[in-house]
Amino acid sequence: MFAKKLKGIMTKAVSGFSKLTKEEKINWIVETHFSDAVEAKNIIKQYWNNDDALQKLHDEFIENTITNFYLPLGVAPNFSINGKNYTIPFAVEESSVVAAASKAAKFWGNRGGFKAAIINTEKIGQVHFIYNGDKQKLEQFFTEIKPKFFTETESITKNMQKRGGGILNIELRDKTSDLENYYQLHATFETKDSMGANFINSCLEQFAKTLKEEAQDFETFTVEEKNITVVMSILSNYVPNCLVRAEVSCPVEELAEKHIENPQEFAEKFVQAVRIAEIEPYRAVTHNKGIMNGIDAVVIATGNDFRAVEAGVHAYASRKGKYSSLSHAKIENGIFTFWMEIPLALGTVGGLTSLHPLVKVALEMLEKPSAQELMQIVAVAGLAQNFAALRSLTTTGIQQGHMKMHLMNILNQFNATEEERRQVVKHFEKNTVTHSAVVDYLAKLRN
Repeated sequence: MFAKKLKGIMTKAVSGFSKLTKEEKINWIVETHFSDAVEAKNIIKQYWNNDDALQKLHDEFIENTITNFYLPLGVAPNFSINGKNYTIPFAVEESSVVAAASKAAKFWGNRGGFKAAIINTEKIGQVHFIYNGDKQKLEQFFTEIKPKFFTETESITKNMQKRGGGILNIELRDKTSDLENYYQLHATFETKDSMGANFINSCLEQFAKTLKEEAQDFETFTVEEKNITVVMSILSNYVPNCLVRAEVSCPVEELAEKHIENPQEFAEKFVQAVRIAEIEPYRAVTHNKGIMNGIDAVVIATGNDFRAVEAGVHAYASRKGKYSSLSHAKIENGIFTFWMEIPLALGTVGGLTSLHPLVKVALEMLEKPSAQELMQIVAVAGLAQNFAALRSLTTTGIQQGHMKMHLMNILNQFNATEEERRQVVKHFEKNTVTHSAVVDYLAKLRN
């Protein structure tokens, strides 16, 4: 039944893989791809949940599931946001992310905390279509049928409207200067506490249906003009009008702490570091990646789509024609201010938020936030991460703290005993941590 590896060359592709049972899929994989099939199978099954019903739930999130892939779920307590304290969950594998966020939370908790505000919550969807004909006729047609886009989606929108959401507006956009005969229906939506992807896409598909059907009955159109071709109907993950702002500020002298003996010098250097990220794309990418360390970790922990968030955020960072920093800093009248405005389309109902048990735990830990409150929490997590990174970069350097956090990973890689761990940790309290230095010291201990 299962394909075999013959001297590194596999037989023909497997047929009907999706129809195999979970056990059969695993058998095929380990027999085909692993030199030690028994060990591979044991590792795969080791990560199954002992609760069969819970494992079945996870199996059905995606197709061809064979096991669970774990990420550590950590927490950063003591985040003061708009005067309210939060313990923020982070699902992330990278060393130092949670530690950095926690340090930033503590630092700013003693200086007034984080401030956050929603600027807008508008989301976008588009019907992309080809129309070969008179533009003025199309504009007249759109004006006449626009009310029907709303009436013919009432069955889809009625529940969303009860929650205060729905379709905000629909525009006809001429894109023929970019692509021959290409037009859009550009629609905006309010989806309240849901991320809204399914709602938006359902509305768009109905718009497309209405567009094509009404075109057939529009007497002014020629036969060719009636033949509108809908290419696709899909939401956009670029949401420049679904914006949240996060900010911290304090008098410059209050920045003083253990590693900041001269707060004025620190503030000026910090502002310069941010300005470099504003004008230098090579630095901006790494700068923004640090912001996303915090954002993605909370987005994943709360069951939201980090890939959509990443795509939208990086598009926003390029909105002026050049990739630039998402965060900004200034010193005015003796006040240091560090802030960020970013697009975040998030939800607290629907999707994994109502299915994944740990997502439910994460949202309850955050005291069951609305989508707008979650936007603020996520933005603050990103700003905190960025502040922690820049504080390290402009004072002690990034590697000192990061490599100490990475030390445990190195020790695990070499199966260090508890006694070896104790001695290594003690040794590197006063020595620089590098991979080679840890390996050398372990070798010394073992010899």
